Amino acid sequence: MLLLEAGGSDRTLSSGFWTHLPIGYGKTYYDQRVNWKYETEPEAGLGGKTSYWPRGRVLGGSSAINAMVWVRGHHGDFDDWGQVASGWRWADVAPVFKRLENWSGTTHELRGSSGLQHVFDTSADVHPTCTVYLKAAEQAGYPLAADYNASDMEGAALYQISTYKGLRASSARSYLHTASGRKNLEYKTHATVTGLTWDGARVSGVRWERQGQRVSARASREVILAAGAVASPSILQRAGIGDPESLARHGIEIKYASPHVGQHLQDHLGTDALYRSRVPTLNQAFYPVTGKLKAAWTFVTTRRGPLSLSVNQAGGFVRSASTVDRPDLQLYFSPLSYTRSPPGVRRLVSPDSFPGFLLGSNPCRPTSRGAITLRSADPHAPPVIQPNYLSTEHDRTLTLAGMRAVRTLAETPAFAEIIKDEIRPGLDCQSDDEMIDYIRDCAWTVFHPCGTCRMGDDATSAVVDARLRVHGVPGLRVADASIFPSIPSGNTNAPAIMVGEKASDLILEDASIS
Repeated sequence: MLLLEAGGSDRTLSSGFWTHLPIGYGKTYYDQRVNWKYETEPEAGLGGKTSYWPRGRVLGGSSAINAMVWVRGHHGDFDDWGQVASGWRWADVAPVFKRLENWSGTTHELRGSSGLQHVFDTSADVHPTCTVYLKAAEQAGYPLAADYNASDMEGAALYQISTYKGLRASSARSYLHTASGRKNLEYKTHATVTGLTWDGARVSGVRWERQGQRVSARASREVILAAGAVASPSILQRAGIGDPESLARHGIEIKYASPHVGQHLQDHLGTDALYRSRVPTLNQAFYPVTGKLKAAWTFVTTRRGPLSLSVNQAGGFVRSASTVDRPDLQLYFSPLSYTRSPPGVRRLVSPDSFPGFLLGSNPCRPTSRGAITLRSADPHAPPVIQPNYLSTEHDRTLTLAGMRAVRTLAETPAFAEIIKDEIRPGLDCQSDDEMIDYIRDCAWTVFHPCGTCRMGDDATSAVVDARLRVHGVPGLRVADASIFPSIPSGNTNAPAIMVGEKASDLILEDASIS
């Protein structure tokens, strides 16, 4: 097996430190050594602004630079998947989630404890203000979820994260490096895929560039794309698999007409409110030099403390109304603030000098749909990314409901006791129109793009089948978040890793049959 990675290794001195240190994702946010640093086209729903999309360009992909929050998704999300793709209902994927997990928290029949992917219970390590958040959620009428990845997702909760012994547990650390001694595995870094090779109608291999040299390899069985929701559809389109009219504009020969390639792009769009606190927050741990030194010493000596965690320490999943059948809003509580940064920018170890924190939300299952299309046939040119944020009334209404829910939390006795003032959006922002204007100005991607090579049994409406094989193209599969038929109700890293785990089952089954 040959694995190609366009970026470098997560074990190198130049990039490895910040990809292994959990809080290091604040440093990798703009680091081109490990990050594709994509940017969308101007978005009408965001007042004509672009949106910055960091994506992993290193072994481990985006799991090496993300915020590590581990969320499987609601059981109903996967039942929805199973309606269009046989074998992907919750009953089908729950055993896969359990098998891959190594959960450090309370034992539950649905949680795994011996898998390759470590998941850390943060309850003993989160900042004390998280207790205030949970109390405020109860006062606002929300239930508490002891383990949102077990039987019931609904409720306010402390977020579980993908770390092990204080270090990030990316897919590279959990899977690739575990298997690196196998004789049947070879991987090459700094190898940018430039195209696929064909044997008639069948994909026969892959072409790539490395250190200025053009190289190709022939696949003995098949090629598997796992380049993510942005790059996988781009590779397919440059190989001639996509919408004929669109590809013709770039002079690309059509190998197989598949108009849904790059379409159905989905993402979570979040909005924060920022508060000045009367009590210390993580700002006091990270802003002063003495605080940084103390946090560093704690991490070096114990592998614990704020450097071993994400700043998204609490949140949960709630319903915007009692008539909704499952949670439709995700909440976030970060005991840290950074007013000096543009909206969406995470300067985690250089926060505000004053005590502050963030409360935020996003719709769980947005209905806005965008697209990934080619800018040119040049494999080094970034694609055209058009998310079409807030293009449906559903998304605008629910995003507004999320900000109202945040305000309700802030007005509870628990938070009223520690909130000094609301910095953003500010109490002069009250009407729906004023709040929508604020949302358009300050909303940010939650970094969950998916759906651009969506899976389905029906070849007329999907790119890959339920076994992840590209419809109409023998010898080619896709196994990443691009195959999601619909976006899950939460962070996408756990479902993406589940797809990879389930893909291994399908590949082995098909190999044994052939």
